Amino acid sequence: MNILIKNVHVITGNMNNMYTGIMNIAIKKDTIYYIGNEIPPGFKAERIIEGREMIAMPGLVNAHTHSTMVLMRNASDDLPLERWLNESILPKEKKLTKDIIRKGSMLGMAEMIKSGTTTFLDMYLEMETITEAVIETGMRANISYGLQTCDRLFQGTEFAAKYCSDFKRKYDNANNGKIKTSIEVHSVYLCDEELLRANAKLSREINSPVHIHLHETRIEVETSKLKYGRSPIKECLKAGIFDVPAIAAHTIWLDDEDMQILKDHHVTPVHNPSSNLKLASGIARVPDMIKMGIDVAIGTDGAASNNNMDMFEEMHLTSLIHKGVKLDATSVNASQTIHMATINGAKALGFQKIGMLEVGMKADIILVNTTGLNNTPLNNPVSAIVYSTRGNDVDTVICNGDILMEGRELKTIDEEKVKFEANAAAKQLLES
Repeated sequence: MNILIKNVHVITGNMNNMYTGIMNIAIKKDTIYYIGNEIPPGFKAERIIEGREMIAMPGLVNAHTHSTMVLMRNASDDLPLERWLNESILPKEKKLTKDIIRKGSMLGMAEMIKSGTTTFLDMYLEMETITEAVIETGMRANISYGLQTCDRLFQGTEFAAKYCSDFKRKYDNANNGKIKTSIEVHSVYLCDEELLRANAKLSREINSPVHIHLHETRIEVETSKLKYGRSPIKECLKAGIFDVPAIAAHTIWLDDEDMQILKDHHVTPVHNPSSNLKLASGIARVPDMIKMGIDVAIGTDGAASNNNMDMFEEMHLTSLIHKGVKLDATSVNASQTIHMATINGAKALGFQKIGMLEVGMKADIILVNTTGLNNTPLNNPVSAIVYSTRGNDVDTVICNGDILMEGRELKTIDEEKVKFEANAAAKQLLES
């Protein structure tokens, strides 16, 4: 379908030209065809969207999450990560079924769409179930599947590796290229050296990026040094994890050598400020990484430790906490923050044609309503997105040229059904 968005403030996501003024955007099928002050000659729009008092920007990219964990939000709070994970989350996860996982992931995706996320990187269990749900919603996603979480290790590493290879063969570039796949390596603390090497070998053989938790807590780093004599990042380097592109969630407790390894091997760190603050894990050295030329992305983490999927909240926190830590009001500015939440995440997830509003890019566009009290007056659209916008200001969401939400109404998800089923699934999961 051809769509024309008229008279809209345009934020491109491009650091060199972040805001271009009030313009028209023409979408031809799944691609941005035109951005400018006119209506392109010969362009026939099947849908016209009035963008007055709206900001158009790239769909947000949630570069690290566990979508199903929305079912456990507000159920395990005010605990440090190790106790939160071992005493509360892991026991609950033993009760997960495919049906519960599907219902949870649908709730997570509904929340992401309604707060402006069009693309996400997911790591959890029963990923075939989640992938089919992604296809149903029309979102774009990179789905992580690994030797550990495919639940086939009991039949041997070779069998598990074949299972993961088959998963990639089936889903990589599925649904008109909206699905990508990656290898999940949960963490150094949940993988021994043999399993780390096996995952590294698999990622090389099937040419898949790796998605891993790294340096999330001080205890994690200290334990790795006691066990292996080196940090988790250095252990990953030794095991070959960084032989392929890698996405590393958290990356808080880094020394300068660790950061240099990330830069040298083009690893994308994912900043999860809400989760890291809530679990008292620490604050990542994002300004230092940016200065080194490391491309940092942003994610929500799972809603059991956040406790929502709102990327606007993550951008807001990202832009604020580093100013306070550094005592530098220029640290991590609004444009840098938007860039991290769009193009940096898109590239890390393997999507080369999204993350910016430019002619020839895929039409992943969100429209933000600026008429709310929190965005009045609209003095600076770029600042407004980071410092005053909330997820519920998102009015319209377009992914690959398809309208997933318009006027706050989901088009591919029955919102009331999803909430009803999620409540039932959560009750089943959380009952003692």
